[in-house]
Amino acid sequence: MEIRTVLGDITKIKCDAIVNAANTSLLGGGGVDGAIHRAAGPKLLEACREFHGCETGQAVITWGYDLPAKYVIHTPGPIWRGGAAGEEELLAACYRNCLELAKDHECETVAFPSISTGVYRFPLKKASRIAVKAVRDFGERASIVREVILVAFDSRTKEYYDQALEE
Repeated sequence: MEIRTVLGDITKIKCDAIVNAANTSLLGGGGVDGAIHRAAGPKLLEACREFHGCETGQAVITWGYDLPAKYVIHTPGPIWRGGAAGEEELLAACYRNCLELAKDHECETVAFPSISTGVYRFPLKKASRIAVKAVRDFGERASIVREVILVAFDSRTKEYYDQALEE
């Protein structure tokens, strides 16, 4: 599996699935969640309502609607509470569960934002390492997913992703 980083807007990435760093209600919000909902159009919110929420670390999948991606995989990341509340394992679970859904829906390319590093305050360096490790661990198993794109909204995030990939 190829893992690469890009600096850009995840709503513009043409791939099989993009990941939405959602909140547990799945009904949209700020940051990347709001941007994905705006770009996908109102049908995305309708589809998300049918799930009645999603637990932190789990994932659900919808169509991409007006996005260039076929699917959106929604995963609520953990809120950083200092590191003693299982945040690292929950964040790793987000990546694993998204990749499992991608595999189940025969997605070859998946784009991830930096989950939980915005308003949820997960330390960026730690989150980048967890993301890369979870994706690499998944890639070691036979899978249809052949490319994961780690999409950084800013250059600082891309720098941490690149460092984690080099380690």
